[in-house]
Amino acid sequence: MSVFDDVSQFLEERLDEFLQNNPQLQWQVLEEQLREQEAETRRLIQRLNQQVQQLEQEILAIAEDIRLWHQRIAKAEAAGRYDLANPAREREAALLRQGNQRWGQLESTKQNRSQAEHLLTQTVAKQKELAAKVAAEAAAQPKPSQASPPGWQNASRYRTGVDAFDAVDAQFREWEIEADLQTMKKDLGL
Repeated sequence: MSVFDDVSQFLEERLDEFLQNNPQLQWQVLEEQLREQEAETRRLIQRLNQQVQQLEQEILAIAEDIRLWHQRIAKAEAAGRYDLANPAREREAALLRQGNQRWGQLESTKQNRSQAEHLLTQTVAKQKELAAKVAAEAAAQPKPSQASPPGWQNASRYRTGVDAFDAVDAQFREWEIEADLQTMKKDLGL
């Protein structure tokens, strides 16, 4: 493993750890990934629609050429011109192969489009599911009361648990709580 790989792996591990300790940021990252996936899928569907239209036009043009060569074969045979009829049959056969090939490409492209549309549906559903989880988490977060005593408006910053970063952060929080309690005691004359 190269130094670059080691550093890259270290950074990925730290990022994963950070996101696990901060689920709201992890949800934001997931939301962004889902938005990007939705946009990419929509662009893919648009490209596939264009390919379907192009292939359909090519198939129609090939069918028109086959019709033309079929008529030429009939004319050449009616006139006894087998020197022209035989190469015309070969041309018609080549066009039929080309048409079959385009038809296969069309079916494959339609199948890919169907899969992309299914992926888009799943992505939109995941976005809604994630939005519901984020809303539920936000609703579960305690909100500071307006009737709280002075100094407690920012009580949520003293919480430990889901958004606690590390041991130093916890120590700072305890120290800040102690300082607020001492200030309140002094204000109350205790």
